[in-house]
Amino acid sequence: MSLKARSRSDRTSPPTAVEEPTGAGITADAKPQARAPRGTAKAGKAGKAGRAGGAGGAGRAGRAAKAARAGRAGKVGKVPWRLRLRRDRTLILMTLPVILLLLLFHYVPLLGNVTAFQDYDPYAAANGIMAIFESPWVGIEQFTRMLQDPLFWSATKNTLVLFALQLVLFFPVPIALALVINSVIRPRVRAVAQAIMYLPHFFSWVLVITVFQQVFGGAGIIAQTLQDHGWDGFDLMTNADLFKYLVTAQAVWKDAGWGIIVFLAALSAVSTDLYEAAAMDGAGRWRRMWHVTLPALRPVIALLLVLRVGDALSVGFEQFLLQRDAVGAGASEVLDTYVWNMGIQNGDFSYAAAVGLAKGFIGVALVLGANKFAHLLGEQGVYKK
Repeated sequence: MSLKARSRSDRTSPPTAVEEPTGAGITADAKPQARAPRGTAKAGKAGKAGRAGGAGGAGRAGRAAKAARAGRAGKVGKVPWRLRLRRDRTLILMTLPVILLLLLFHYVPLLGNVTAFQDYDPYAAANGIMAIFESPWVGIEQFTRMLQDPLFWSATKNTLVLFALQLVLFFPVPIALALVINSVIRPRVRAVAQAIMYLPHFFSWVLVITVFQQVFGGAGIIAQTLQDHGWDGFDLMTNADLFKYLVTAQAVWKDAGWGIIVFLAALSAVSTDLYEAAAMDGAGRWRRMWHVTLPALRPVIALLLVLRVGDALSVGFEQFLLQRDAVGAGASEVLDTYVWNMGIQNGDFSYAAAVGLAKGFIGVALVLGANKFAHLLGEQGVYKK
């Protein structure tokens, strides 16, 4: 056979299977008769390198295996805390003042709730903090007194009535206004309307009540205009029966702009393809809003509703305190003003701490219940299941 024919037959014939010897000694008869292909040799080398790396050797293959494991750990988010600290040190320094303020004004005062189980006397020691250790313990006596106090139940009733009104009248207003602004085509008109509605959010309650006094008060614009034309004027600011609707209107005018921003941000994430598909199916303006827009807003509505329910017993302090003298304590007394009146004005710190602690526990229970209800509706709420 010629040399060319022999080389052609070597390329076309399949490689001969070679059995790897298992004994310690290897004789000449165990050598393969034909040379293994180049791919088989490379695979053998790779297998040896893999076995060397898996055995934990100190060679290059072992270091490569460790680097691969570190890379896989980084992909799943298991970055060492030192690397995360070095990476996020700028953000940590930016948030550090806010964290300190939060600890100082929100978490440190929580230690004062221990006075709810005492007959706290601020003059029992040289300072108020040391007086906590010197005051006698009374157990749940303050809570028993709270349940027997008719003024507490009157303040609770006013708080729940105002919360229900604000939930029914105030909560849908930002949604409706956001839908109206989102339907405006011209961007300039949308920007101006959004800025005008958002501006009262930056006003203090003193300014808001002053504006309402100048409009709806006895010497306000509306009353003076009616008197100039021969009609009797009115004074809504001193009407105890209409006070709950007045404070709800004040809350709507002040805080509806913030809700508009939230719902407009949710609307911006809705794909326009959904509206186009609904229009091609024959859906009109109202059906597109009902079947496309509102389902897109449902997660945000559920989240804000849970937060609103958790804040049910905190309908406001400054707003009611400023108008307390105009309508009387019977109409304007809520739990926040009741705690301030009993603790600061009357000096009954233990009883005020007990009322505030009970209010906090009820708020937590309402958040958990509202979040569970959001889960039943298929929404995430504040936290997942």
